[in-house]
Amino acid sequence: MHFIPEDLDEYVMTHSEDEPELLQQLSRETYQKILQPRMLSGHYQGRLLSMISKLVNPKNILEIGTYTGYSALCLAEGMQKNGELDTIDINEELFDFQRKYFDKSEYGHQIFQHVGNALEIIPTLDKVYDLVFIDADKENYSNYFEAIVNKLNAGGIILSDNVLWSGKVLETKFKKDDTSTPALIEYNKLLKEDHRVETVLLPIRDGLTISRKL
Repeated sequence: MHFIPEDLDEYVMTHSEDEPELLQQLSRETYQKILQPRMLSGHYQGRLLSMISKLVNPKNILEIGTYTGYSALCLAEGMQKNGELDTIDINEELFDFQRKYFDKSEYGHQIFQHVGNALEIIPTLDKVYDLVFIDADKENYSNYFEAIVNKLNAGGIILSDNVLWSGKVLETKFKKDDTSTPALIEYNKLLKEDHRVETVLLPIRDGLTISRKL
């Protein structure tokens, strides 16, 4: 979804950092072989994730929602040399695809995959994190926040993707089977009102929130 005219959006991409070759390969193969390739972070957002990670310079990163591994590799670019990235996804069929690209990168030995329910896995991770990226099932965003906020260092960053949900967060009536929109509305409200974090919502692509733990 574009919140600015497409020609201006193209200008923005053209004048941002180039997409690394490995990520170009990952993106191509995702579009060729994997269902719902629009779930991929993609060139522009990937460079944004990379830049934020480099500014934070995290030792430990947690990602909720791996998909094909694109965003994990972007986040890993800012990780400390002795750092670790834990990434969780419920779809075990993507495990080998992710691992192939992780191992092609220089960060492969620092990236640890976890398959299953993130709300069950997070309590088993004996780490404190500096950077968290939430990009999984929208219905559980608030639950993910509660699960990870006490595992986040003071000054640590939570990035939350798709928080504008194609503009649906402005709606007041929802389809019966739409559980994602009201959940995201509630999540955005939570981030605004929770005194443990300070938050800025960026109208980038489908919406990206940056929350800093106080």
